[in-house]
Amino acid sequence: MTTTSVPAPTPTSPAPDDAAPVAGSALTTALSQLAGAVDVLGYDAGLHEMLATPRREVNVSVPLRRDDGRTVLFHGFRVQHNVSRGPGKGGLRYHPSVDRDEVRALAMWMTWKCAIVDLPYGGAKGGVSIDPDAHSAGELERVTRRYTSEIMPVIGPGRDIMAPDMGTDEQTMAWVMDTYSVNHGYTIPAVVTGKPIAVGGSLGRTTATSAGVVHVTRAALDEAKVPLSDVTVAIQGYGKVGAHAATLFAAQGARVVAVSDAFGGVHDPDGLDVRSLSEHVAATGSVVGFERSDPIDNPALLALDVDVLVPAAVEGVLDGESARQVRARWVVEGANGPTTAEGDGILAANGVIVVPDVLANAGGVVVSYFEWVQANQAYWWTETEIGEKLEHRMLQAYDEVASLSRRQGLTLRDAALVIGVQRVAEAHEIRGLYP
Repeated sequence: MTTTSVPAPTPTSPAPDDAAPVAGSALTTALSQLAGAVDVLGYDAGLHEMLATPRREVNVSVPLRRDDGRTVLFHGFRVQHNVSRGPGKGGLRYHPSVDRDEVRALAMWMTWKCAIVDLPYGGAKGGVSIDPDAHSAGELERVTRRYTSEIMPVIGPGRDIMAPDMGTDEQTMAWVMDTYSVNHGYTIPAVVTGKPIAVGGSLGRTTATSAGVVHVTRAALDEAKVPLSDVTVAIQGYGKVGAHAATLFAAQGARVVAVSDAFGGVHDPDGLDVRSLSEHVAATGSVVGFERSDPIDNPALLALDVDVLVPAAVEGVLDGESARQVRARWVVEGANGPTTAEGDGILAANGVIVVPDVLANAGGVVVSYFEWVQANQAYWWTETEIGEKLEHRMLQAYDEVASLSRRQGLTLRDAALVIGVQRVAEAHEIRGLYP
């Protein structure tokens, strides 16, 4: 690895046609994290800028004919941050707040995440600025198919593979796969992951991110010689990641004392009955009103005196203010970017061990990789095989990160980023510049 004494720059300047990222935004946090890793690795300004800048961006208009006949327009994005280690890999997000900078940040985190768990992928991400709750299934299908057709030249099983994210699910992926396949004249299951089993999805994919969170939590606790069955857990965000994580934590003996969603939260210091809570959510659509608990709001949940706090909702919830209130000994990031750079510094200063998102929630992309491999070879593994492979991959990655953390006195986040950034930079240097 070539190094120089040239100091690494602060987060790179935007392209001439871009405004600078908003302070405290996901992109600012991602760029700050990269700058820290670059500083440790001693890379020069040119390599830093290359690592900070997306390889390719596509911005598209997504018109929709609504069920009532009106036509409305949404904006879609696909960012391929880096493809030096393999094709782009990353989710497709539907949310009103989606914008280009958020997608850039998420794509960058995917680059490091794939490298940290040693997958042959680069990082990508996509999104459409739409509220999925305000649209019918038919409208979402039309949006998905139009978005897919607009970005079709830059996606594919060897170019860029999508997966579900916030506001999308396995049905969304089925629509993407069908649109792509119809336009190519034959079925191409490997163009997306997170599909329904019936059309080439993988067993274990639905719970993979949550299972990865639990695996690395157990690994972090093992370092402190604390059994998972002895800890209390609070989970912010009772969605795809948080709900399954609560079930898995409870199944392994941990006491899940609080959970929350967009509408509010519930708390029971003696431990929530997670199975009954899941039935309540299935019936009502929210954790709010669960009769065997007391209400709690999201700020209070983040400040609970628990052993493990799992932020599994959205970016930036642990900022300079809320991080000061955290009393958990471990924070395990189920969401992407839940901790700002300022919040990260405060947690580190207060002795809170943060298992970072680029490691903690990598279970989803690990099993997405397994699904892609299975689709490419048209041979599917059992759920037990997938679970074992996932656990091995997550624990191996945690051990590598924790070992570097101990050797160099780095936080787990800094150690993870150093590993991820170094692996991507090595791929850059080995491949060289063309022409």
